[in-house]
Amino acid sequence: MSKKPVIGISGSVMYDQGGMFPGYERAYVNNDYIQAVLRGGGIPIIIPLTNSKEVIHSQLDLLDAIIFSGGYDVDPELYGEEPSQKLGDICPKRDRFDADLMLEAVSRDLPILGICRGMQMLNVVFGGSLYQDLSFIQDCTIKHVQGQLPSTPTHLVDIEPNSLLYSILGSQVRTNSFHHLAVKELSPSFNITGISKDNVVEAIEMKHRSFVLGVQWHPEMMAGDHPAMQSIFNQLIEKATIRR
Repeated sequence: MSKKPVIGISGSVMYDQGGMFPGYERAYVNNDYIQAVLRGGGIPIIIPLTNSKEVIHSQLDLLDAIIFSGGYDVDPELYGEEPSQKLGDICPKRDRFDADLMLEAVSRDLPILGICRGMQMLNVVFGGSLYQDLSFIQDCTIKHVQGQLPSTPTHLVDIEPNSLLYSILGSQVRTNSFHHLAVKELSPSFNITGISKDNVVEAIEMKHRSFVLGVQWHPEMMAGDHPAMQSIFNQLIEKATIRR
């Protein structure tokens, strides 16, 4: 019997705001990521932050694919800008960890899915930049930070033909939306493969790689109710299975 593929999920840190241990640091990922991997037939493993490249290499030795999860705003220092007044909370140690993990994962040609912040980090780590707020984008008129339930789709994304995402979702999909940063200058290593009706970049794919996909929305929050979103994880896990 063949073993199921092991899918890493990059972790984050949170700090208790009250209770018995105010300021206490905890490692976590949202459970939706884990459930999406389980439904797809993978074995989810949370990858906690570390500043050791040796440990990161050993972590990646265990994996068949990796998901870069959402979370903090990306530090604009990474793309040579000062912080704007609209920048949210950053976590530089997570930026460093994600960047080291990402570079090594790409060098190993691991299948990669970057979600929200994960997509933004893919763009930045490989030479792109970000808008620090959607208000800086001319003619950005769609509500990209929705007030509805996380699983509710709220706006359309048009998908480029002949792309990996097109093979999974077709020419158009309605997604949820929870972001205020967006791709500004695109990394030369990527193509834009999804875009909203107000021209915000919604998906990118790395050139010359079979599965390095970034999406700006949160498919893990929709996957339990929307089979099309689960299919993104299924395809990642299928690619990881073939690679074993």
